Parts: sequence; C-alpha cells; structure tokens
Amino acid sequence: MSVLKITDVTKLFGSSIVAVDKFSLDVADGELVCLLGPSGSGKSTLLRMVGGFERASSGVISIDGEDITYLAPEKRPTGMVFQSHALWTHMNVFNNLAFGLKLRKTPSKEIKERVEGILELVGLPGYGTRGVGQLSGGQQQRVALARSLVLEPKILLLDEPFASLDQHLRERLREEVRDIQQRLKITTLFVTHGQDEALAMADRIVVMRDGRTEQIDRPETVYREPLTPFVAGFIGQMNLVDGSVTNGQFERSGFTVALPIPDGAATLAMRPEALDLEVSETDCAVVHRVTDFGTHGLVDVHLSDNTRIKSMVNHPDLFSNGQRVTLKPKAIAAYRDNARVYRS
Repeated sequence: MSVLKITDVTKLFGSSIVAVDKFSLDVADGELVCLLGPSGSGKSTLLRMVGGFERASSGVISIDGEDITYLAPEKRPTGMVFQSHALWTHMNVFNNLAFGLKLRKTPSKEIKERVEGILELVGLPGYGTRGVGQLSGGQQQRVALARSLVLEPKILLLDEPFASLDQHLRERLREEVRDIQQRLKITTLFVTHGQDEALAMADRIVVMRDGRTEQIDRPETVYREPLTPFVAGFIGQMNLVDGSVTNGQFERSGFTVALPIPDGAATLAMRPEALDLEVSETDCAVVHRVTDFGTHGLVDVHLSDNTRIKSMVNHPDLFSNGQRVTLKPKAIAAYRDNARVYRS
C-alpha cells in the first residue's frame, strides 16, 4: 500500500511570492492523479516538494503515514522523471539504470536481473549496452522512466515527461506509461499543462490556478461539469460569453438563450460540440471561418459586436464565410461570481 497525503502545503519564494498556497490532496494506493494548470500555477513546484527538490515553507507531506516533508530526495520512497530526461550521457543505458541500485549496494546479480526486467517492461529489451546518444527522444524518455522504476519507488512523480516530444510520439508514450502504471499499480502524481494528456491518463485531475485548487474530479466530470469559469475555459474548447440575464433570458448582442437564474450579469458556457447552427437570413450571427478536419468541422461565428463563438459540425460543407446563422445550444452552463449557478 502506497498512499500520498499532502496537507496544507505552502511554498513561498522570498517573503511575498506564493507559488503554492495551502494545498491539500490525498492520492490513493495505485491511483494516477494529474496536476493540470497553466504555467505559473504551482504544479511543478508542488511535485518538486513531494520529491524533495524544493523545501515546503509549511504544511505536511506524508507517504503511508510517514512524514517526509523535510527528508532529502535520496531518502524518500519516490522516483521522479523529468522533462529533460536527465540521463548521464557518459554512461550506457545499463549503467544509467544500475547507478541507483549500486548506491544501495544491491548485489550485482540482482542489479542485472532488475535492469533487464525493467528494460523489458518499458519496451527496450537488449538496449543496455547502447549509449544515451544513440537513442531517440522517445527511447531516452523510456530509459528515464525505467531508471525511476528500477528503484521500486512507492510514489512515481512525472514532471511533464512528454513535453519535448512530437505529438504522435507523445500520444503513444502516454498510452504506454499508463499501461505500465496500471500493470505495476504504482501510485503516481503526474504534472502536465496538456489537457489531452490529463484526460487520457488520469484517474483524477487536479486543476490548479495561482497555487490553489480550482477543482478535483474524475476527467469526465471536470470536462462535463466544470465548477468555475476558469476550469470551463481551460479544459477542452469552451465558448464563454459574457452577457446579462433579464426575466430568465440571457442576452449578448442579439444572441438570446433561456436561462432560469436571477437577473444580472452572467457568463454563459457552451461546448462547440453542444452548439448547433442553422442557416438564417435574418439572424445577427455571421460565419467568419470554416475549418474542415475531415472527421468534423469547426465553424467560427461572430456576433454583431465581434464576440467569437465556435460550433462543431458534422457537415462543414454546408457553411461558408459570410452566411448568417442561428445558434442553437443543446447544453449550457452559467457562471456568476466565479461559481456555476446553472447547468442543463
């Protein structure tokens, strides 16, 4: 059993810069939790505090009930994979993986067995004698993962490990890493700013902003039921339209939607896939651009005040620049004072 518990952890740089602000999170045994947020949200700083590479200003970090808040990195039961791989270029693959085991004075026979086993696990059997410079970027990242796993950590920490790779390799590696994580049932904390990675890999997503938690939920819940306008706008594509509600009707530049909330300012949220379009001779919305992705189309529509709204359509050939259209939302949410007040 490997449970990570983070309680009211704060990280200050200097006396006034708050990188992480009273952050709390429990990661269950075998769970993969993704920290997701824009640059500067505190996610990597938090991960480095768990790994011991940054010192928490306050709060408690524990693994299986043991306080590790101020332990040195090498004394923690954690393994960390960095974005930059951080491999030793003067060593071959085998020695990169064996280094930590040698420091622990592991017997040579066991080192050989464990290194060969972990190379098999990450899809690199027989690569032990190769130099790091002979490997592709994806292979180097597999070796970096193997170097952490060979030490059999209780907690695996991944800091944007795929950020420097091309899209196709990134997609393939994230599937492989998820398969390995589930096979080993290793508790994992994963940092990314890529929404697709978080949605594809995580058991739960923690959306962070300015060092704090905006929402913690399963991926499908974060996507379908964002609790704040920030989460709604950050996860996937979302149309966020500011307007006003009068007598149960939301309005912005001639675009109106029934919205049963009290009168006042509100932000309407609509996913492009939940917004239908109909060609109209009189409506105020005008098609600005049509993009055909093959599997679907994305129609960029402007209201009379140039507010931009996107709709995902099955037949982009039915629309063209300059057409007037009617917007017909199939599902909406509304926000006021940074909180969701309505969802259909």
